[in-house]
Amino acid sequence: MPCLAELESFLHAYPAAYQSRLSEYPRYFTQGEDSPCVMSGDATQASDAVFWQPVKRNEPGNFDNVANALNITLHPDINDFYGHFWTAPCLFHAPSGDGELTGVWNAEDFAYLQQNMIGHLMMKQKLRQPLTWFVGLLDDGEKMLTVNNDDGSVWSEVPGEVQQEKLADSLAQYLAQLSPKVAPPVKHEELPMPALEHPGIWSRLKVMWHNLIGKSDR
Repeated sequence: MPCLAELESFLHAYPAAYQSRLSEYPRYFTQGEDSPCVMSGDATQASDAVFWQPVKRNEPGNFDNVANALNITLHPDINDFYGHFWTAPCLFHAPSGDGELTGVWNAEDFAYLQQNMIGHLMMKQKLRQPLTWFVGLLDDGEKMLTVNNDDGSVWSEVPGEVQQEKLADSLAQYLAQLSPKVAPPVKHEELPMPALEHPGIWSRLKVMWHNLIGKSDR
């Protein structure tokens, strides 16, 4: 079952949860990057958090260029999950553990995401492992939340290793289990890594990439 309806339901519930509990919209440190999501605040000030909400894209994005570059077929859920909304990373509660869904903040962020997805898929090919693509991080910070490209199932994955624990048969099924996690914004410290300078979840993914690159050279 396509994941778009469940994703839209979660993104609708996300700002509503903040308004219900804190009487305000979610806040996010933008690292100086503007976005259609910004409701109030100065996105150009990296030191300040802005108020934001998810915004549906006028023209959906897709990963056809990624599939063509690697000569592979990507599971259609990747376009549904990443191509329809501008959003900051979203914290969640789930029966299998808390985590954070990857958000696409703006058009530049979407381009960076595609570059990183190519890198991730190429690394899986290099390691001769089944292809996966990431949709978030799990709360311990050591595991990615990934989708098996063959059947669309959702798993936890340690960078450089095969998927470890199956969390749901599909992305739609997994998203249906989530509830928004209300928490203060966290300003992520950026690691020096070329061509990956964007906010939020990416700073933690960079740490994973360093671990992954180290494993691939062993």
